Amino acid sequence: MSRLFWHEVEQALAASLGGSLHLSAPGSVGGGCINQAFRVESSQGPFFVKVNSADGLEMFQAEAEGLEELQQAESLRIPAPLAWGLADGQAFLVLEYLELGGSGSPAVLAEGLVAQHRITANRFGWYRDNTIGATPQPNRQEDEWLVFWRERRLKFQLELALERGAGSRLVDRGERLLEALPALLSGHRPEASLLHGDLWGGNYAYTRAGEPVLFDPAVYYGDREADLAMTELFGGFSPEFYAAYRHAWPLDAGYPLRRKLYNLYHVLNHYNLFGGGYLSQARGMIDALLAEVA
Repeated sequence: MSRLFWHEVEQALAASLGGSLHLSAPGSVGGGCINQAFRVESSQGPFFVKVNSADGLEMFQAEAEGLEELQQAESLRIPAPLAWGLADGQAFLVLEYLELGGSGSPAVLAEGLVAQHRITANRFGWYRDNTIGATPQPNRQEDEWLVFWRERRLKFQLELALERGAGSRLVDRGERLLEALPALLSGHRPEASLLHGDLWGGNYAYTRAGEPVLFDPAVYYGDREADLAMTELFGGFSPEFYAAYRHAWPLDAGYPLRRKLYNLYHVLNHYNLFGGGYLSQARGMIDALLAEVA
């Protein structure tokens, strides 16, 4: 990053915090595949800075607003968004820097997630769109969960898959699945809970003091089981976590079937982002779901 870039970030952050500030010694931080990330020292302590091309500004603004939404629950540690904008032609997002890498209680993480899911809205979706990874995530609000999941999640990803060249078999079977949603979700009437939206094992950690932290959200209001389902997709959560969550708020009957339905969204998204074996995985999931209503 250029000297001008860091000077403009410094000015934006100072204006946000309401005082003079001097940034120094930016050091690259690994782990991300979408943005560049840096730990930057300052006269007020370190900050975490994400950088992308100029067209990433909308993504960063949505992430900042998502983090602010999650902070409403006051249940888990959420890095505070401090400033975002354009500097020397590049988009940036400055976050509170948290020292991660500690160990903590999976039960405390689960109980905090339950408290977050207890925050509810009147409609499913969110007041703005955001992203899931690098993919646009439409969040236009709906009164019915089935309609939201069909239109804003599965149908959207199936249309992207068609553009990517997934072939008629996936799309035809996917359309049949959309028609089968009333049967698959029959009798299920979830509340519109505050969701992280991208809750895999790489998007939580513990501070050195053992506090559970959530970051990199794709926030919206939906069925809490959608968050739980994703925790099971790639692993990284312990049996103690699931036992504590179910003890605090038991899941409704039929969750194993809905888990597959909800995780199909993420598998389709991974196909649209990365291609490869995710296409056959998505096909298998669709076939298994259709077999339930055959």
